[in-house]
Amino acid sequence: MEKIGFIGLGRMGRPMASNLIKKGFELIVHDVNAEAVDALVNLGADAGTSVADVAARSDVIITMLPNSAIVAQVISGADGVLSAARKGALVMDMSTIDPNTTDAIAADCKAHGIGFVDAPVGRLATHADIGQSLFMVGGEEADFERVKSMLEAMGSTIYHCGPCGAGTRSKIVNNFLAVSLCQLNAEALTLATGLGLDIENTLDVLYGTTATNGQLKINWLQKVLVGDTSAGFTIDLAHKDLTLVMESANAAKVPMPMAAAAREAFSQARARKFGGKDFSAMLDANCDAVGLEPPRLPQGSRHRT
Repeated sequence: MEKIGFIGLGRMGRPMASNLIKKGFELIVHDVNAEAVDALVNLGADAGTSVADVAARSDVIITMLPNSAIVAQVISGADGVLSAARKGALVMDMSTIDPNTTDAIAADCKAHGIGFVDAPVGRLATHADIGQSLFMVGGEEADFERVKSMLEAMGSTIYHCGPCGAGTRSKIVNNFLAVSLCQLNAEALTLATGLGLDIENTLDVLYGTTATNGQLKINWLQKVLVGDTSAGFTIDLAHKDLTLVMESANAAKVPMPMAAAAREAFSQARARKFGGKDFSAMLDANCDAVGLEPPRLPQGSRHRT
């Protein structure tokens, strides 16, 4: 079994690394948050002293980081992964980043004799907690096969989308819909509240037609509609992802008017100090903007999970 280095132990990375340990993989972990590292050490991981230390001691190095600039610095920067990784090692980046950054990192890895796979994560943080994430993978067939058992330890659904970069590009398409649906749901339920409709009856109708969607039927029942707006995936990160959508669409000369409108709505929510809340809290941001009390499901509701 190959030794895994795991860099980035945030809300998604930490449960994914935990599941690898639980499935018997040997991990060396690193994060700027010492408490996150300590939590994994308590589960049996070894703490790396730096990015380079993790890379030097690992066969496969996994990164799960917030944005393109950080991923590029951690992998390709001075004292980064490529400064210390052995030839024949493999880097698997699971972050949601700009496809051009993914392409550049893949080229850097190849120049160093190191394999590369992009495998961004689908579904929610609650799915990561229980090992039911979905992975969109880009990479050569041999590299995909090399990491497949690791992906199986962290999730339940794996799609090999194509060569390097295909995973990242698939994630951008997926997140366009997932994030934009939060704004559509927010507007719909704000309208229902403004019209004096009962939230439970409204959900009955929406769930019974093609108007329903996974955000409304899964995430929102676990988060904002029961009063939990603690961050599983923040409005700030959702805004970042919509920016990636717009930049990628512009580069491909594909018009995205719905994405542009959704990003502006998320910009407005961030300006009103909602950025650190869960992206389902777009409902609260929308209601706040028009002076309405956001709807909540009562205790004992038939819709509470």
